[in-house]
Amino acid sequence: MHAALPAGMREAVDDFADHLARVRNRSAHTVRAYVGDLVSLLDHATRMGCAGVADLDLAVLRSWLAKQRTTGAARTTMARRAASARTFSAWAHRAGLLPADVAAPLASPRAHRDLPTVLRADQASALVAAPRTGDLGTERPPEGPNLTKISPPEAGGEEERAVVSRDRVLLELLYATGVRVSEACGLDVVDVDHSRRVVRVLGKGSRERSVPYGVPAQRALDEWLRVGRPVLAGPGSGDALLLGARGGRLHPTTARRIVAGYAEAAGLPRTSPHGLRHSAATHLLEGGADLRAVQELLGHSSLASTQIYTHVSVERLRAAYRQAHPRA
Repeated sequence: MHAALPAGMREAVDDFADHLARVRNRSAHTVRAYVGDLVSLLDHATRMGCAGVADLDLAVLRSWLAKQRTTGAARTTMARRAASARTFSAWAHRAGLLPADVAAPLASPRAHRDLPTVLRADQASALVAAPRTGDLGTERPPEGPNLTKISPPEAGGEEERAVVSRDRVLLELLYATGVRVSEACGLDVVDVDHSRRVVRVLGKGSRERSVPYGVPAQRALDEWLRVGRPVLAGPGSGDALLLGARGGRLHPTTARRIVAGYAEAAGLPRTSPHGLRHSAATHLLEGGADLRAVQELLGHSSLASTQIYTHVSVERLRAAYRQAHPRA
């Protein structure tokens, strides 16, 4: 990826990647994105005559970002690339590779944030109820185009009923807790505290938090652990709470297809696990929950990430006002 760079720059890229992964505990996705940005920056710097990292200055950084803008990079991409440059510059200065933190004054475009699409409370309730089929399911789950890709088990059999139970607990947990899909799929059986009705979640940056859930999710969990999970469990299941049809830990991609399939079958707007997370946060705030409490539940490191849901609530209120008030 960075073989064409001078040796000193290649070594700096490798050390920076190691710093992000081991010290900053960033995800593999974030490390790849930041390293890709850094390689692009250093390649641009060499074309401008820089022989090593120490030759970087603010003019080079601004020139690199300007070039990105001319290629049509989105504002969100530009903001991330500026953040990558600032993070690298600060690290390189501390590591003695740069005489100063040259990127400290670097401005970045403010990323435009669209308000997330959320379900109404009744729509969310309809979605989580979609897989509910009596005592573990006597009906077949919906077979929309998204669900037919999920390796359906034998029709009407014990395994199919177990899959319906799994789908139900997945939807209940996603909406009840607002956890990310990767967090839900990463849960182990021991992470569920049934007596206190909380799940222990390992979030971004390996930050651990406890998230409560309600009685409907508890019933779904009890049913799944008692009757559903033992049917799907196999040698490769380990301690995973949610299992795929073949017995391994449920993959986030499969979980996304499950949510989308049930939403489509129920005639609801196109929905994803993250859409359920957005919906849970919005409904909590509309119900009077404190913004800081919602931040803690969602695992946001910054309150600014949570505040977008207050804007969602205001927009919904404004839409209702425009529709109903004679003087709107």
